[in-house]
Amino acid sequence: MRRDIIAIVALAVMLALGSAAATGASASTWSYQSDAAFAASYWQKGVTNVSATTQRTSCYAPEVEYLAGDGYPGYADGGGSLCAGRVNTGEDVGPFAQQDVTNDVLLVKDHSESDIRVDPTNPMHLIGQSKWFVNAQGYNHLLGFYESFDGGLTWNIQGHIPGYEGWTDNTDPVGAFDQWGNFYSLVLPYMFYYKKDGSHGYSNGANLPNPTLPGEAIANAVHPAAASQTASNWITTVGANQPDYLVQSPQAVTHGVDKQWNAIDTNTANKKDPFVGRVYAMWVLYNSFSSDHPYVSYAQTRPDGTHTPWSTPQVLVSISGHPFDQYLLPHVDPDGVVWTTSTLNNPKQGYGVADIQLIWSTDGGVTWQGPLQVADNIQVPTYQNTTFREGIVDSFAVGRSKINGHYPLYVTYEDSSTGASHVYLLTSLDGGHSWSSPTQVDDGTADSTPGEALQPSVSVAPNGTVSVVFYDRRLPCPANDGSTEAANSGIWWDPGTTSSPGTPWGRANYCVNSAVQFYRPDGSPIGQNTRLSEHTWDPELSTAHTGSINYSGGFIGDYFGVDSSPLGFTYTTSVSTFNYSGENPSFHQQQIVARIATP
Repeated sequence: MRRDIIAIVALAVMLALGSAAATGASASTWSYQSDAAFAASYWQKGVTNVSATTQRTSCYAPEVEYLAGDGYPGYADGGGSLCAGRVNTGEDVGPFAQQDVTNDVLLVKDHSESDIRVDPTNPMHLIGQSKWFVNAQGYNHLLGFYESFDGGLTWNIQGHIPGYEGWTDNTDPVGAFDQWGNFYSLVLPYMFYYKKDGSHGYSNGANLPNPTLPGEAIANAVHPAAASQTASNWITTVGANQPDYLVQSPQAVTHGVDKQWNAIDTNTANKKDPFVGRVYAMWVLYNSFSSDHPYVSYAQTRPDGTHTPWSTPQVLVSISGHPFDQYLLPHVDPDGVVWTTSTLNNPKQGYGVADIQLIWSTDGGVTWQGPLQVADNIQVPTYQNTTFREGIVDSFAVGRSKINGHYPLYVTYEDSSTGASHVYLLTSLDGGHSWSSPTQVDDGTADSTPGEALQPSVSVAPNGTVSVVFYDRRLPCPANDGSTEAANSGIWWDPGTTSSPGTPWGRANYCVNSAVQFYRPDGSPIGQNTRLSEHTWDPELSTAHTGSINYSGGFIGDYFGVDSSPLGFTYTTSVSTFNYSGENPSFHQQQIVARIATP
């Protein structure tokens, strides 16, 4: 996500009453797993890792060029760099039709915040998306994609998502396939300029970096299915060659849109579902951070990758008197009912406490029911030791088969009410009217031995197995022992942070792995956590700076992707700065696709 999270105020957590679940402080858990067992689980469970974004070299000419950053601590290859002919994706590198300037073609170096989807028409076809940085320290990026046709082994088709290069940034990777294998990416292009100190400035009208375009928008891009696919095969216009906007905004701060998400009804097997092929798009309108208003629009997809006009955006239902809804996460159940959670973060509480609500539509998004309370008084974490920010506090998914007449609903969230960030799961088996007590997902050692879990995402496989994936910090950073692991970690580039100074060799609760916990449809756990990262990596290396080059806060993304295929595999795409096999010698943020057999 684009906006910075305000510094979090420590608040006491109260237990929720009634049908809403209690927060993580009262959660149950099962036995802890030793660090050694967790570390070995990667190999024991047959997990594989593929470095996707190092398989091709992407370049593009940005609307606003920013080159500063070389020589800063923590960056083996900082700042912006000229492409110098290294591009091999086949994408157009610019200048672009929407741009009002001609800038240098720059090299895409870093890739963080990610999403992955499996094509319902071809389980070997996967598309991942992430931010596509030409300068991480300047937060200068478009959205990019990487595409596989062999079940994630190779990612030969990739590049930036075209059509919206006339803005400074494009953000928030999220997408969905339709029932014909066309891929819909919901894009948030927005403008800012760089001030003398490297911070970002926002303007209106003629003072915008590119005044020929709106300051910000929610827009659509479609990657049509094709027998022979290319990086430039995208549909981004409608009508008389106009951008496929859903909504426009004059500028990106005081009256801006953000936090968009989409979902498509692909229930072709259900002949009673009248909304098959409907694409739902949701986002939030922010009014100077004094109130947030969630919106929905929908259209009907077509076989050729086009769609009907978007419906007039409508405000979604929310709790009266609490206009702070965000993090909309739509899903369509097998009967065609659209569900989404929303998260209430009151800025008067420093965004430090979150409540989660549930709403749904049974008529294709025309009218909405709810909200029902899911959980309240969640204490939003501030992660220890490192500088990267907290992301989306929760994630939501819907089951594939009914239990006692209802499709199961799942919510996972992070909470720091015990002192460190942990991940929890809630399950509802009655349409959201009641929820289980929170179950702690991460099974590392207790808070007395640090090891945070954070940024969870939840997904449901075709067989009904639930996967909760998250970043995990129970394993220490590699030791300075002269090993290949130490050499390929790049840790010597990291001077440490204000709260954890010094090069972090062997440091606890600092470096990162990805992990998964599987559950049965009723919410009962299957085994214990499995490590999804072959190598522990340092999140301070090549970190993006959302505010300015001199801003202390870092960024590894607000979420990462997970999806499953009917062939029995679960896929994730998440960040690593590790140099796996010589393909990442400057320790940039790359996307690693993990594959594990689904129980």
